[in-house]
Amino acid sequence: MSKRAKPLLQDDAFTAKSKPRRKRDPAQPNLPFDSMPDRVEPCLALLKTVPPVGQDWAFEIKWDGYRLAIHIEPKGVRIITRGGHDWTHRFSAIAAAAKELGVGTAILDGEAVVLNTEGRSDFGALQRSLGGRGGKKASTESILFAFDLLYFDGHDLTKTELSVRRHLLADLLEGAVGAIQLSEEVQGDGVALLESARSLGLEGIIAKHRDSRYRSGRTGDWLKIKCVQSESFMVVGYEQSAVARGGIGSLLLAARRGHDWVYVGAVGTGFKEKDAAYLKKTLDTLKTRTPAVPLKGKNYVFAQPTLIAEIEFRGWTDDGNLRHASYKSLREVQDNAAVFELD
Repeated sequence: MSKRAKPLLQDDAFTAKSKPRRKRDPAQPNLPFDSMPDRVEPCLALLKTVPPVGQDWAFEIKWDGYRLAIHIEPKGVRIITRGGHDWTHRFSAIAAAAKELGVGTAILDGEAVVLNTEGRSDFGALQRSLGGRGGKKASTESILFAFDLLYFDGHDLTKTELSVRRHLLADLLEGAVGAIQLSEEVQGDGVALLESARSLGLEGIIAKHRDSRYRSGRTGDWLKIKCVQSESFMVVGYEQSAVARGGIGSLLLAARRGHDWVYVGAVGTGFKEKDAAYLKKTLDTLKTRTPAVPLKGKNYVFAQPTLIAEIEFRGWTDDGNLRHASYKSLREVQDNAAVFELD
């Protein structure tokens, strides 16, 4: 693995925790086995503002890309997005690397990213490598950082502890430097790691309970602590502007509360003229006279709740709007980005 792919590990104070043990025996699938699931709903990280304390927690870099499950079977490889879509053809380099791992059956859980020159994951670069939002290209630049092993050599590992799964994963990926690499575990105090991630311009860190089984959903076994707050919100319209580039003054955003949409404010910064032009063209095709949220404005154009935008912000106002919001990117349907849920 290239040194720049492990920015938190460049400091000697933070060393890799997982240690490879031995090569796996490809003949093991001949042993009695558990049936291989067609899909495993992913374990999701719960957002927290501060890292947990104690030896029971392991830490990793938070990657900014597409969550993928790599299904390796005797008949071939399937790459499944978080939303359950088959994107094997979109990540052909990762699929080819999976075939070279020398294992009969396995399900790897990880994040596909494109790294910039400093070794940081760049979501915009990943989208461009796929041909932009809604594009059809195959990404040749993406790397899968694998952080969990759910099924291996015919055995379901979801009921085993994370520490065991990590050892098996490190063993499987020993020396891997290509399109599939190990998302390294780093030792150290969570607060110090978060500060190091912040100084390096990373998105944040992930904390995982070492004794936890693999449970789907946001159970609290995995936590995410971000250097900058960012969440996904539904775009429910835009404010027209005669002076703003692209004709959009701001995007109108909503979060979920149960089955309802709740207005959380507008964002008017962060998108370039090209972004604004694409957003306006797309939202105009989704125009509706019935707003998804109870909102009135002379220059408002309302749209069906379809586009999901990743928004950076610094907190909330007393009336429930985002503070200092900035547009980051659109999320793909295949990425199944969870729209922010209000308590």
